[in-house]
Amino acid sequence: MLEIKKLSAGELKSIPGYDNHELVIRFENKETGLLGFVAIHNTNLGPASGGTRMYPYTSTKDALIDALKLSRAMTYKCAIAGITNGGGKAVIIGDIDHHKNHDLLKAFVEVVNSFNGKFYTGEDVGISENDIQFMLNYSKFFIGRSNFAGDPSPYTALGTFYIMRNAAENVFGSSDLSKRTIGIKGVGKVGIELLKLLTEAGASVMIADIKQDAVNRAVIKYPKAKVVSHLDIHSQPMDIFAPCALSGDINWESVSQIKAKLICGVANNQLEVPEINDELIKKGILYVPDYLSNAGGLIDLSDELEKGGYNKERVMSRIKNLSESFREIFQISKKENISFAGLVDQLAEQRFKNGKTANQK
Repeated sequence: MLEIKKLSAGELKSIPGYDNHELVIRFENKETGLLGFVAIHNTNLGPASGGTRMYPYTSTKDALIDALKLSRAMTYKCAIAGITNGGGKAVIIGDIDHHKNHDLLKAFVEVVNSFNGKFYTGEDVGISENDIQFMLNYSKFFIGRSNFAGDPSPYTALGTFYIMRNAAENVFGSSDLSKRTIGIKGVGKVGIELLKLLTEAGASVMIADIKQDAVNRAVIKYPKAKVVSHLDIHSQPMDIFAPCALSGDINWESVSQIKAKLICGVANNQLEVPEINDELIKKGILYVPDYLSNAGGLIDLSDELEKGGYNKERVMSRIKNLSESFREIFQISKKENISFAGLVDQLAEQRFKNGKTANQK
């Protein structure tokens, strides 16, 4: 039997990542082992959207914190990408190799259906395209249909690649990445797509991943990539650091060791706490907020919700437009002496608080 409990503001106010979320629920189905949270941060722009992550969290509190932080980031991502959706996220506590099965996924479908269109979700860490196709048999509130948006990884990586080139032009004076050394931490589905694009662009790339299998697959495909330890890739001599693993890679300890002049990656919530950006500014490092650099996948998935259905040409156009907006935002931040990341935050907040995206009149 599925149990759903709404968490009150009083229960949440002391939890890191809570930001006056509209709705947070805890769900559990003891028969299937399903346990997790759905967090909806803000729906001023439209129904909440955000992926579902399945991960062996060490505690339910850690899972809740992740849901809160990720859903907030989705609100900002939708706003800055011009998507008429708000931010939401689901997290399932469990090891995909031991706990994930069709019974658990069907139980999770019940959770998503209970929102009746207030929350749309798709794949994320631990939830595959095949899982989404299975759950689509029982719900219309999943996005990422095969032969339509499908796997968003290539689009996420493409958006990051475009923005990285534009950022490099401002930091180094040229968008030519063949002259750059780039470190990718995390070569999973999206990281390896970014590695492909950077290799094709002629960049010198070093890679690291906590999973040796992922490193092995990457090296077989791209033998020119230099392998370094995931423990210290951030401190290696490089021009650009691309965090593409899980959250919090840039913390008070690692920030002092970073030698890159540009940080632009696909991971969510790369900064352990927002204040770390102040330290990056002091060091002369440009940080591209993750919800800007990794928005390509969201643009792809959310297009399935557009009137008339999915349109690949529109997706590609929006990803390019988003990357081009970097130049304008950067020039404003330079002219007005405002932190680039801070200005991106301001623009996103203006949009979702006003309930209007850049694509709306």
